[in-house]
Amino acid sequence: MKMKLYLVAIFMICTQTVYSQMPDKLFPQSKDIGKPKISGSSVYHPEDQSYSINASGYNIWFERDEFHYLYNTVEGDFIFTTNLGFEKEGSDPHMKIGIMLRASEEDNAAHVSAVLHGDGLTVMQWRKLKGAFMRDPQDEIFALKKNYQILQLERKGDEFILRGAHNGEPLQIIGSQVLPDMPDKLLTGLFTCSHNPNETVAGKFWNVRLDKPEIKDYDPYTSGFLGCRMETMNVFDGKRKVIFAKKDRFEAPNWMPDGKKILFNMDGGIYTIPVDGGSLEKINTGTANNNNNDHGISFDGKMLAVSHHREGLREGGSTIYVLPLEGGTPKLITEETPSYWHGWSADNKDVVFVAKRGETESFNIYKASIKDSKETQLTFNNNTHVDGPEYSPDGKYIYYNGNQSGTMQVWRMKPDGSEKEQLTFDQYNNWFPHISPDGKWMVYLSFTEDIEVDAHPSYKRVELKLVPLLKGDFAGAPKVIAYLYGGQGTINVPSWSPDSKHIAFVSNSGKE
Repeated sequence: MKMKLYLVAIFMICTQTVYSQMPDKLFPQSKDIGKPKISGSSVYHPEDQSYSINASGYNIWFERDEFHYLYNTVEGDFIFTTNLGFEKEGSDPHMKIGIMLRASEEDNAAHVSAVLHGDGLTVMQWRKLKGAFMRDPQDEIFALKKNYQILQLERKGDEFILRGAHNGEPLQIIGSQVLPDMPDKLLTGLFTCSHNPNETVAGKFWNVRLDKPEIKDYDPYTSGFLGCRMETMNVFDGKRKVIFAKKDRFEAPNWMPDGKKILFNMDGGIYTIPVDGGSLEKINTGTANNNNNDHGISFDGKMLAVSHHREGLREGGSTIYVLPLEGGTPKLITEETPSYWHGWSADNKDVVFVAKRGETESFNIYKASIKDSKETQLTFNNNTHVDGPEYSPDGKYIYYNGNQSGTMQVWRMKPDGSEKEQLTFDQYNNWFPHISPDGKWMVYLSFTEDIEVDAHPSYKRVELKLVPLLKGDFAGAPKVIAYLYGGQGTINVPSWSPDSKHIAFVSNSGKE
């Protein structure tokens, strides 16, 4: 559901250091630090948007360092996340790869790092001042962690927070340090060190994202929006690719039926882009030209539903229309507002949506015939919230999210509204369940516990989760498949590829 985003002027005063949201432009500098005996190098791999860093170096320790560094200069707060592993190992168990935030290129510069060692030791390490001896949790109170495949290092003012995760698990805090002497502008990037000056090792880094969060008390409705990235991901190997980035807002991808393009909303219009990136094409939606992020394609691939705002009506006037997928004249389905589309019935005859009707201030789930617009109310909630209704491909269930049990969780019900059943039970706030075309998988968005249960804001640390299904029932535990900065507009609507192997979503970051 999209709340009045169409009203906002898209502008933002940006004082951040310039960097690109596209992976191939993220790190413009690569060099050896500290004159290691064997020169290092870095390579960007465009086919999977990964990086390899080959390096020697005696160590990153004591009062000076030797390693190879791939980096940019970043100002202010940021969140840096990557998958990582050793591509080529050496003889020393203390060989290192990871994320480094550094005051300068000098070999004795102050820095803080997220470090994965060859023996699996995963820690935060830091040098508080230029020329000082290095510190790590063996000197402090933090427990040592092992063999993390995902690391995230966040700067929040003077505080530096290291999170880590094993594949499929939520990020957990490994350690944090307050370092008040760190400059506002830091060299920020990836590193590799062999811990043996006579040999080289190689680190591999993928799903690398450098996100600039909102500033304190940031309000997108008055200050404009952060930038967006369109991403695709193989849900089985977790590999992500950025195919389009913009300094302003776009949202909510749907995969086109032919598997070759992705559909999304931007600036009130509906656009498509090739799945590998390229030129945008605008779909002719006629008078429905003020569309939000609630749109999607019928199961037979012939029709498109959009949620277009009509001026002067209740809560922005979001109204559902349907039209041919190739474009054409939109047909009004819901006269009353607000109405936010979320799914098609499997027989392509109905749409399911969330709406307010009458005097109630609560959203409920409805379905409506595209033939005669007859509405049927499916939930009857007061003072609670439901959202994101979507039919399963076999038509047996409508999946949705609701906070009737106290937190926002995934639910399902029969198409007539009967047999409502809660499916997830955890401390997170879970939104927008989407079922794969083959009916075997569900993906959904998880907000952290500190987000209000009925809110789904933009610009938050969120996770995408995947769970196997068997005849509509959970056939395994949910696992995390993506760690990102996003929320509203990330995955509001069905975004599976036709082959049930990939999803598309939108992540956020500060502007270039």
